[in-house]
Amino acid sequence: MARIIGIDYGTKRVGLSVTDPLKIIVNPLDTVPEKELLGFLESYFQEEEVECVVVGEPFHLDGTPSQITPQIEKFIADFKNKFPSISVERQDERFTSEEAKRIIRQSGAKKKQRRDKSLVDKISAVLILQDFLEHRS
Repeated sequence: MARIIGIDYGTKRVGLSVTDPLKIIVNPLDTVPEKELLGFLESYFQEEEVECVVVGEPFHLDGTPSQITPQIEKFIADFKNKFPSISVERQDERFTSEEAKRIIRQSGAKKKQRRDKSLVDKISAVLILQDFLEHRS
């Protein structure tokens, strides 16, 4: 059975999450530099069967797209070109970074861990993918 990957896209770092093969549980996968994202995914796809990627789509509170939207659009176009057999879905990611920070604080993480932006990116990717799974049924 194929997995689904969640992507919290950033211009410097990209947080990744992944479902189990039954698509029930979402776990953090990794945080990779944006420039290495397609190569990382290519390697991952050689090891694991993936049917879909879910890309977080950031909006402002008024519903307008954020300034990173053109970079996300370019990533999606490049992804579809390189991996045409894997579908791409989008998921509203408003407030995921703030929610991720809250989760990390509540987990009792030490101050150094709370400042780890890559951890925030991974947790944000988990939240994006969980929201997608909850709303697709």
